[in-house]
Amino acid sequence: MAPKVLVIEDNEDNRTLISRLLTYHGYEVLMACDGEDGIVKAVAEMPDIIIMDIQMPKLNGIAATQRIKADPATRHIKIIAVTSFAMPGDKDTIMAAGADAYMAKPIDTRELPELIKNLTG
Repeated sequence: MAPKVLVIEDNEDNRTLISRLLTYHGYEVLMACDGEDGIVKAVAEMPDIIIMDIQMPKLNGIAATQRIKADPATRHIKIIAVTSFAMPGDKDTIMAAGADAYMAKPIDTRELPELIKNLTG
């Protein structure tokens, strides 16, 4: 059975790109457009991995990551943070929030599927 990936991203073009890329590589893809919706879907769908945008309206990716990792029911879900924040210290802040991996935007379409494969075993 294909690993289930939840993409939490507010930009529709980015959601579409990531969804098509992951579908091509055989993953089952779910989508959410903000952190709040992402948490609801994470609890309901229990994906194997989450692709988490950091800068989003309503609830940003750092806060959403912290909530997911604080919940015993969802803390096992691997989270890849994707962000245009690529300044020194940003990666440390994001990883301290509970992300399992970090990728700067624009997404590397060869690296992302490999990262998912490595995190899901």
